Amino acid sequence: MESPRTSYRICPLCEACCGLEITTRGREVVAIRGAPNDVLSRGYLCPKGYALKDLHEDPDRLRQPLVRRGGTLQPATWEEAFEAIARGLQPVIEQHGRDAVALTFGNPAAHKMGLLLYTGRLAKALGSRNVFSASTLDQMPKQLANGWMFGHWLTMPIPDIARTDWLLVIGANPMASNGSLWCVPDFRGHAKALRQRGGKLVVIDPRRTETAAIADEHHAIRPGGDVVLLAAMVHVLFAEGLVKLGRLEGLLDGVDAVRSAVTPYTPEAAAARCGVDPETIRRLARELAAAPRAAVYGRIGTCVQRWGTVNSWLVEVLNALTGHLDEPGGAMFAKAAAFADNTVGPPGRGRGIVTGRHASRVSGAPEVWGELPMTCLAEEMETPGEGQVRALISVASNPVLSAPGGPRIARALERLDFMVSLDIYVNETTRHADVILPGQSPLELLHYDTAFPQFSWRNQARASAPVFEPDPAHVPEWLQLTTLGVIVSGRGSTPAQALQVDDEALEVELQRVTGSGAQAEAARAAMQAQGLRGAEARLELALRSGPWGDGFGVRPEGLTLERVLATSGGIDLGELQPRLPEALRTPCGRVELAPPVCLQELQRAQEELHAVQPELVVIGRRDVRSNNSWMHNLPVLAKGRERCTLLVHPSDAASRGLADGAMATIAGAGAALPVRVEVSDAMRPGVVCLPHGWGHGEPGVQLGVAAQRPGVNLNALLPDDVRDAPSGNAVLNGVAVTLVAMPAVAALAAAD
Repeated sequence: MESPRTSYRICPLCEACCGLEITTRGREVVAIRGAPNDVLSRGYLCPKGYALKDLHEDPDRLRQPLVRRGGTLQPATWEEAFEAIARGLQPVIEQHGRDAVALTFGNPAAHKMGLLLYTGRLAKALGSRNVFSASTLDQMPKQLANGWMFGHWLTMPIPDIARTDWLLVIGANPMASNGSLWCVPDFRGHAKALRQRGGKLVVIDPRRTETAAIADEHHAIRPGGDVVLLAAMVHVLFAEGLVKLGRLEGLLDGVDAVRSAVTPYTPEAAAARCGVDPETIRRLARELAAAPRAAVYGRIGTCVQRWGTVNSWLVEVLNALTGHLDEPGGAMFAKAAAFADNTVGPPGRGRGIVTGRHASRVSGAPEVWGELPMTCLAEEMETPGEGQVRALISVASNPVLSAPGGPRIARALERLDFMVSLDIYVNETTRHADVILPGQSPLELLHYDTAFPQFSWRNQARASAPVFEPDPAHVPEWLQLTTLGVIVSGRGSTPAQALQVDDEALEVELQRVTGSGAQAEAARAAMQAQGLRGAEARLELALRSGPWGDGFGVRPEGLTLERVLATSGGIDLGELQPRLPEALRTPCGRVELAPPVCLQELQRAQEELHAVQPELVVIGRRDVRSNNSWMHNLPVLAKGRERCTLLVHPSDAASRGLADGAMATIAGAGAALPVRVEVSDAMRPGVVCLPHGWGHGEPGVQLGVAAQRPGVNLNALLPDDVRDAPSGNAVLNGVAVTLVAMPAVAALAAAD
């Protein structure tokens, strides 16, 4: 019997990015623990970390390509798969143009270096305007607001949790997520430390979430009322003379414009809509302004609603106007070791961001960061005419479950001329594909968190080597995407041709970063010595040329990939430090505190002050065991209590004759779903709560564990034509629904 071996590994299953110790014997995982030496997570481990064993060993996980033959997906060789893709995509492009092929990618792509670094390259090679991602189901408002304010989409302030003494969390549940656009493993531990040093945690959410349950205060806001609450808090700052700009006074443009914009939003005017009384609004604003070290953090609940962009903007306005932006203990900017645009080029000034370079063909929704709203995908496939989407490339994407109007998307996918998916499962979306290219097990890949160090609670550099040697016959994911790129650009159809194209592109990048002298030669020599190509070569280039890098020998103590990999647990680069104006990339070189579109949106949002509210609305929820739909197929996460239940306040249940555990029918957007009721005083009256990402069990789906508890698809109840106007983000929360008890016979059938 082989001796056990322990490997350091970074968990790729959520944004916490925890460090793990994985003990193996041969090809078997025998134990998974939190890595006590990890500089970010410090031994913390949530249930998702244990699920890596289930994921690696899952018999449903695809390990070879599938090609549709005779109406069914059948195993094929890599050569056969790429030949089928070329035969399917090239005629569509030749006959109908590049816009006839759409590209979708989901958030699992953000957790694999090869996917994140190469999906954009595929989009560029494809040259289609029809690019869609999970960002417009999640975070695009936050990216857009921060892009306008600071000059880049991913320049996002995060709470300096290690030093803050007063933290307001709105529309977020870091106890379940361990942060979102904020890498903060073990939020419970950080919150406990905050309170031990005399600090205070305040949560604003329609539900008493796991985070609200440990907070000093919880205020149950009316869904969609965030915009008037946040604006009213800003109003109080001006009205009571609490604005203090501190050292950023000369860096903030637009203070007076913000003052004028919030004039109508008195606490009295806002209270009825947001459900928080005027004196509480005033007190929260005063406490935020008075605290020496404080921060406001808003996340998905503030984004997935009609005013998502203006909500995200107002969060940072509050941080800035109270002197807590870019200050220790406030809202600060991490300094990533690699792949962060706010660490390259001339510091303090840049081109800023541009939106609306084109618009969707049917609805006219503007492009944002190269993407169109995911909720436009179905209509672009359905609507005849020039530019109609006739083929699709999906990368780690399951919009049939994750997007509003999922059943409509499924019907449209069925009518496509051709579809190719890169995925690890035959799921509700990929079951429509003509070819599926399998991804790799995370344990067979070198891992580096490409994007998330930009949102890390502490500066660090960590990488982990593969736990298991990958199958040499399995085409790496970055090379799969490159091969798709050469197919759609007409430059070839094989991985060998794609590898040559990528090597040429890498040489161009190397010369751009290092020039053509000794640095370039040192970089080439290092890559050749380590056998680095593709994604790993680009990681080496980014680390060595980054703000903490060795500059290819110029700074011998600096980072290289070899050094980072050799340091189990990662390299601690220290506490967050003030980064303004250095991190700015705005054309003016200052913080744009009053983006014109945000001011216009805030003026429009005055309609909320007098809007008649529906009797019942639905919101989503996050569970620590359920980050994405595919995680429902992992036994360690699927076991235990039923999780796809509808949380209902006791008064709402009683008025409808519903008892705990009863079956009911929830309806909206022309659809109705059978749901099991969970009566809970954690809910605000008039609000029910159902998790996203469920609804498994469709014909052709190969998710055996998930099919045992399929749940229902909340997104089927949500309209796909309602969006946050500036960002195109879907509206997932605060949507009106009806709820009625299910007759006994029907309830029995639905429960079965």
